[in-house]
Parts: sequence; structure tokens; C-alpha cells
Amino acid sequence: MRLLILAGLMGAVAFGQELNEFEKQFQDAMTNVKLVGHYTSGDSAELHDDSYVIEKISKIREDTWRFEARILYNKKDFKVVMNLPVKFAGDTPVISLTNFAVPGFGTFTARVVFYNGVYAGTWGGSGHGGMLFGKIVKNE
Repeated sequence: MRLLILAGLMGAVAFGQELNEFEKQFQDAMTNVKLVGHYTSGDSAELHDDSYVIEKISKIREDTWRFEARILYNKKDFKVVMNLPVKFAGDTPVISLTNFAVPGFGTFTARVVFYNGVYAGTWGGSGHGGMLFGKIVKNE
């Protein structure tokens, strides 16, 4: 019985480390980066600056990735670690959140696409939402 449990744990660890070509590209593209862009809120076309630091991402199981990030909010820097659902549309990763609780920030629904050094998507939460877009910039 112990051998079966150990084999299962080893398989889970190995699975978490096995990445296909597109997953590897995603992990490389999203390690030590800053997302620099803009978002809208509600029906307004006014753009608001937005940025997030992604220190590291790693696949922890099928369709789930761990994001280690820093969020600048109200002039404070918050470190967060979140396990996010990521699905691939061919070679394109998409974060797909539905009523997802972000500790300290509320509950959000979002669809964010990452491709070729840029990101774009929609977001909603706490009775409001909008669009977001920007560039993925490697940190020095």
C-alpha cells in the first residue's frame, strides 16, 4: 500500500514538471516579468494604468498554474501566490476565472489571453468590470 501511495506522489511530482512546448514557452515568457498596461472600468473609455510583477509561474496540475506575483494597489506592494486555471487554445494560454476569490481583493471573473509579448482580456468583480491590455516586459 505504501508503495502505491509513494508511486502516486512521485507521479504527481513528475506530472507537475512535464511541460509541452507551449507550456514551456508560457512558463519562460511569464517568469520575472512585469505586466504593464491599462484597464477600463464600466462603460467608460477612460484608461487607467495597471501593472503586476510576475516573479514565477509553474504548472502544478492539469489546467492549474501557480502564479507568484506582486500587486501594487493603493500605493502598497502585496505579494500573492495564487493557483489559477489556465487553458490553452492551441499555442495560446488563457487565464479563465469565474467568481474566483483573490484574498484581500475580492471575487473576480476574467478571461485574459497571453500571446507574443502582450496580454488582453476582460475582467469583472464587485459589481463592476471592464477590459485590460498591455505588454509583458522582462525584468532586468
